[in-house]
Amino acid sequence: MGKLVHETDVVVVGGGPAGLAAAVAASRNGAKVALLERYAQLGGLAAGAMVLVLDDMCNGNEITVKGIMQEVIDRMEKMKLAVYPPEEDRRADDAMFRKWARWGLYDYYARSKPAPVCYSVAFDPEGWKRAAEDLVAENNIHLRLHSWFSEPILEGERITGVVCETKEGRQEIRGDVVIDCSGDLDVASRAGAPFIGGSYFLTTVFRLGGVDTEAAERFEYEQPEDYLKVDKKAKDLLGGSWDKWWLKTPLPGIVWCNCPHMRGFDGANVEDLTNAQTEGRRRVDAVFAHVRENWPGFEKSYIVDLAPQIGVRQTRLLEGEYVVTKEDVHERVHFADSVARGRDYYTPYRALVPKKVEQLLVAGRHYSATSTAQKTSREIPPCMAMGEAVGAAAAMALDAGSLVRDVNVTELQKKLREQGADPGDVPSPNATVREVAKS
Repeated sequence: MGKLVHETDVVVVGGGPAGLAAAVAASRNGAKVALLERYAQLGGLAAGAMVLVLDDMCNGNEITVKGIMQEVIDRMEKMKLAVYPPEEDRRADDAMFRKWARWGLYDYYARSKPAPVCYSVAFDPEGWKRAAEDLVAENNIHLRLHSWFSEPILEGERITGVVCETKEGRQEIRGDVVIDCSGDLDVASRAGAPFIGGSYFLTTVFRLGGVDTEAAERFEYEQPEDYLKVDKKAKDLLGGSWDKWWLKTPLPGIVWCNCPHMRGFDGANVEDLTNAQTEGRRRVDAVFAHVRENWPGFEKSYIVDLAPQIGVRQTRLLEGEYVVTKEDVHERVHFADSVARGRDYYTPYRALVPKKVEQLLVAGRHYSATSTAQKTSREIPPCMAMGEAVGAAAAMALDAGSLVRDVNVTELQKKLREQGADPGDVPSPNATVREVAKS
């Protein structure tokens, strides 16, 4: 299959937010860990695809995603590469919305206007990379970049490692537990775990520099009729975007554009990814030319970069021991075996455990959920919470000499709380507790 280059306790495939948290949690709980990443840096969609706002991590004023996620935020803040509203600004009024809206730091799901400002974080991708590399080094994790997962190593129904394609040829990394944080369910799907196909729009995220953001915001608020015309044309050229298609970043004069939205492409299909990449660049060039000419504040702007990694939101989704539904997410259904949280929804351990494959766990946007449920529960903070949970679970299973599917979830929840995370074992007052959720 390949040359054996490393043996360890836990192999984590994918160095994005979920994979980083899984690797750190497993190591802190006593396991030897190898972390594999196909790109030249850690960060996944957070850094490589430049998804530069952390949201879905508070339920009203209650912060619901803590632990390793908060550690990364704290590290970036010390670098002056993370910005978030202070507690006194987290409320709904026009002044606060104007102050923070162009940072993207408000409740996207609020039905009231103005939407309340909430705990969310704008950050710089280089800050994430540095914070991630520091965490990996401090926790003695064996990091292998430039290692593209190729196939699982199976002994019957038990996974015992993975094979990666590298510049040196095919390499084997063996481990007692494997955690799939690939984002596209690469490991679990090829190991024979059931899954469904899903799709959502793709994005070639880009950044513009040289922007006078104060002038650009004055145009929005002081010349609303002209602004609406220019903004509508920009959105037409993009072919799809969020309402605030450009946002401020911790770097002065640098704005982040989480667009264009490109539908009809399969994020797991090579030809579609290629076509989306070139189509995205065409749209970026068109909207840049438009705003440089017509939007005050953008006159001296320039394209800084397009994200090196295309923004893929949904491809393969696990069909695990439990499949989270749209109703589970929207009705805030609480699970007795909850091990991770998002803004106000809960992720059961069973949704991170594949069927038909032993000693394999998953964490991230490919977790066990329906397509509609995943679309509103796939943000970076909850994915990172999933990673922290399965990393700790893997170490616990190794300590107990048990299968990962048989981990004592009550003990796992206790351990996560002790280590600063919120596993969601205690339902918030607005949770829905049902008998079906306890099965």
